[in-house]
Amino acid sequence: MPKPWWKSAGEKRPAVSADFSHALMRQVLRTELIRIKALVATAAIIAVMVLSLYALDPYAISHLWHGRLTPAYLYAVLIPFILFELWVHRTISRALRLDRDLPVFRRYLGALIETSMPTIVLALHIDSMGRVEALGFVVPFTYFIFIILSTLRLDFWLSTFTGFVAAAELFCMAMFFNPAGSTDPPPDLYYHSVRSVVVLICGMLAGAVGVQLRRQFEASILAATARDRVTNLFGQHVSPQVVERLMAEGSTGGSEIRRVAVMFVDFRSFTAGASTRSPREVVDRLDGAFAVLVDILDRHGGIVNKFLGDGFLALFGAPLAAPDAAQHAVAAAREMLAANERANRQTSWPLRIGIGIHFGEVVAGNIGSPRRKEYTVIGDTVNFASRLEALNKEFDSQLLVSAAVRDALGEACDDAKPLGEVAVRGYDRPMTVWQLG
Repeated sequence: MPKPWWKSAGEKRPAVSADFSHALMRQVLRTELIRIKALVATAAIIAVMVLSLYALDPYAISHLWHGRLTPAYLYAVLIPFILFELWVHRTISRALRLDRDLPVFRRYLGALIETSMPTIVLALHIDSMGRVEALGFVVPFTYFIFIILSTLRLDFWLSTFTGFVAAAELFCMAMFFNPAGSTDPPPDLYYHSVRSVVVLICGMLAGAVGVQLRRQFEASILAATARDRVTNLFGQHVSPQVVERLMAEGSTGGSEIRRVAVMFVDFRSFTAGASTRSPREVVDRLDGAFAVLVDILDRHGGIVNKFLGDGFLALFGAPLAAPDAAQHAVAAAREMLAANERANRQTSWPLRIGIGIHFGEVVAGNIGSPRRKEYTVIGDTVNFASRLEALNKEFDSQLLVSAAVRDALGEACDDAKPLGEVAVRGYDRPMTVWQLG
């Protein structure tokens, strides 16, 4: 059976997460702040208009109110109302800061107090102008200000309650408030009943609009929380940059040629050290070391494309283009070596890092089967960077770069040590290799 249209979209559901409920609660409070600001602005405009008219043409005011009502009486209602709304605004702002919701009874009490303000003003007008003239003047229309703005409460029943209060108080004022000495004819029951029913229906319609707004907020928040959940989960396996790219492109993103700096990092003799320690000690040591290095990569604009046992492959310039990718890669490598040295002084299991960096073109994109894809990079640039890292063992070094990286660094790199033409496994001719640090 379909849910009735007046049901609030914010009611509790088994599938609604705590994060969703919290986000929706904060959004409702923010719309409440907008409603209060609109009410305060409206009351202030009315106060200025009355004061301006009284200053420009006091006779018109006196004639309109039969000489028995002055702006001071209206300000006695408007000023306390504005102060009340400012207090409510402060209360809601404080609730937002504390991440707390407002009690339901306070919402209904606030709606009752707010909607009763036109009733007090209407009583002053009836006492001054008479019931017939006052009910035909502008004051009864001010109830609709509160009804329209009640949509920002995003609650069907609160809007309906606002319409009910307005309808009931308007009906009672029309039927039963009769100042002493009044010569007005007796009120017509059906006339005022129909008018009050229309006011009540307006409150219900405002509530229906509020429900639709609430549902739109729910849909937006659900989409945002789902995206955050996927990003947080997926981001534990690949870099946040890759997550953002895949979320934007979906599974249709093709491969492309990119010019990137490829970095391979490996912990030397890690397997030998791990053989004498428990699996928990191995995992904790590796996680701690990776945490330091990945944080450095993030600061320099690099990403970890994949972890490779006791090492990883990092990229600079993919999936998002980055200027000076080679410079950022070398700067990150230097900082990683320094951070590792500091960490080694505070542990009983020191680790030695080997890093190889090459700069060139790769094919980057989502590669794999239709059911399972992986963002990765393929090409000779990747292969040569891996071979460079492996050469650290041969030269007892920690940071080796290719000639392409050395050329990209330019004159800013004054500590580069040429190792000459080096035979590299998998390549027919020797390759120029440089040692940094």
